[in-house]
Amino acid sequence: MENSNNAMKSNEGLNLPKILDPSSTDDTSRSSVDSIIPDPSAPPPPIPSSKNECAICLDEIKKGDGKAIFTAECSHSFHFDCITANVTQGNRICPLCRTQWTQVPSSFLDNSRPPSRFHIPVPVPVPAQMGFEDDELLPQGEAQIQSDNNQQDAPPLEVKLLPQVSAVAKQVALDDFAVLVHLKAGVVMSDVDETPSRAPLDLVAVLDVSSSMDGPKMELLKNAVCFVIQNLGETDRLSVVSFSSTARRLFPLRLMSEAGKQAAIQAVNSLVANGCTNIAEGLEIGARVIADRRWRNPVPVMMLLSDGQDNFTFSQFGGGVRHETTDYESLLPSSTTSGGVPIHTFGFGSDHDAELMHAISRVSSGTFSFIETESVIRDAFAQCIGGLLSVVVLEQVVEIECVHEEGLKISSVKSGSYRNSVSSDGRSATINVGDMYAEEERDFLVVLEIPCSQSESMSLLKVRCVYKDPVTRETVRVESGELTIQRPNELTGEEVVSIEVDRQRNRFLVSQAISEAKVLADGGDLSGAVELLRKSGRDLAETLSSRVCESLTLELRALQEKMTSERMYETSGRAYALSTMSSHSAQRATARYSPTCPAVFSPGPAGYSMPLPQDYQTSAMARMVTRSQQLGIQSPTPSPHAPRDQT
Repeated sequence: MENSNNAMKSNEGLNLPKILDPSSTDDTSRSSVDSIIPDPSAPPPPIPSSKNECAICLDEIKKGDGKAIFTAECSHSFHFDCITANVTQGNRICPLCRTQWTQVPSSFLDNSRPPSRFHIPVPVPVPAQMGFEDDELLPQGEAQIQSDNNQQDAPPLEVKLLPQVSAVAKQVALDDFAVLVHLKAGVVMSDVDETPSRAPLDLVAVLDVSSSMDGPKMELLKNAVCFVIQNLGETDRLSVVSFSSTARRLFPLRLMSEAGKQAAIQAVNSLVANGCTNIAEGLEIGARVIADRRWRNPVPVMMLLSDGQDNFTFSQFGGGVRHETTDYESLLPSSTTSGGVPIHTFGFGSDHDAELMHAISRVSSGTFSFIETESVIRDAFAQCIGGLLSVVVLEQVVEIECVHEEGLKISSVKSGSYRNSVSSDGRSATINVGDMYAEEERDFLVVLEIPCSQSESMSLLKVRCVYKDPVTRETVRVESGELTIQRPNELTGEEVVSIEVDRQRNRFLVSQAISEAKVLADGGDLSGAVELLRKSGRDLAETLSSRVCESLTLELRALQEKMTSERMYETSGRAYALSTMSSHSAQRATARYSPTCPAVFSPGPAGYSMPLPQDYQTSAMARMVTRSQQLGIQSPTPSPHAPRDQT
């Protein structure tokens, strides 16, 4: 009881929402509910003025006339000077609609600060010492799942080592010999009900509810989030953070029991779009929800969706000109840059900041998905949650060691977005892989320097994978055998190159070409970018593994299509390229739904375009996407008792 009281006290002054229980006997809750019901005895609201008039001075509101404008969260606008007197004396009710304002620009409260000349209210910062230590208790504390009696022994992580060729002549020395390290996660099944056993989630959904999300976008977003809620398990927990001009925690981190799901759905259905876009504050609140947990599920994760440009932290305004900053990493919460909490970002529509969303996902070890077509937002969420609900490997580190003692060295490791390090003597290397979903695969190319040899065979490498079992929390070690190649006096017959090694080399080369083409396109050289992609496609067609690289060929074609004009590139090409880069660097499926690339899309069951099968999509992801598509395009039905949004 003491902890509960402390948690309540710690949130005082935050102006945070309360999820109200209609059956509650608490007087405060009752008065909060009553406050949103109009009082019949209250005086009628004033007659609304013209949309282009300030309701206080009745003068016309015009941009560029030198008068600062304040737009409230209820969407009504006033001259800044006119409304200042009202607010500074404690009156925070809209003169037009009588809405109680919860967002007040800090310049109202600081008379020494001159009013902003821009049509953007400045949020009042939430005190850093305030926290969210009110997360719902897990069923059995942090060790909520005991697997000794209920689970089968977990199958080991599959580890394979494949050399680019099986034999190298004795007198030949190579400095670019590639070895493929292939990992595949298994599926752990429960003895009780034959369902896959996986790690429970602590999921924080950070949602853009700015005014640009109004209308069908908001309804589709609600539907997509409700789909996620319905598919979470009883040991998963969810919190919802919404942001517009300011951010607020809409729903605390709560178990997704039937009661928890109903409360979460009601909270989501209460969302109303208004205000500007403050992505940074939304991330800050979401990160604090994760950091302040008293109880911890093994997989903390955030899902961030936005359809616009950040109007606050990620842009500076001066002299009437907007100056973009690209130093995104320094502006993100420190807890999101350490890699401990992946943020899976979703860029919605043609106006979102793809560079920002990609940077957030990259720094946090998440993924970036591009949703150009509004109707498939739920499918994009479904693919992501399908993977998150199948985590079977945690905090994995791959340790690579040279076996042959003389002259054999590791020159480099191609690991995409996964951090790697090679020892100073080149005799060992590590790759930080992190979490893996059931049936997910990871492929890394280790480039070796191979010396001449007098032996008939040479042992090259051995690999050890160290990770945590998400259910038992125990450390698991899986070792490969030693990889050996033959060293004959001379080679007879045609050299047989590994198809898999060649295929992975192609994947890295295509990913590099896409990255270089994006740099050219960003610089205005679209024709150069398209030509580079065409050349990459021609080179790919001439490789040994071209027949098993169809998806790479289709991606190159899609990007060429999206770079045919400056407008096409700005509205969708850049985001599509970044989402493709995110997918390949993380070797994880991202959504890249787009109606503008018929070369890579086919009709879906609901009548809209869907992508051809992706290289990295697991069966759990595919099943969840199918479940979403079978529902068709629907709008959520708001609960009649949904709590009113206070944003």
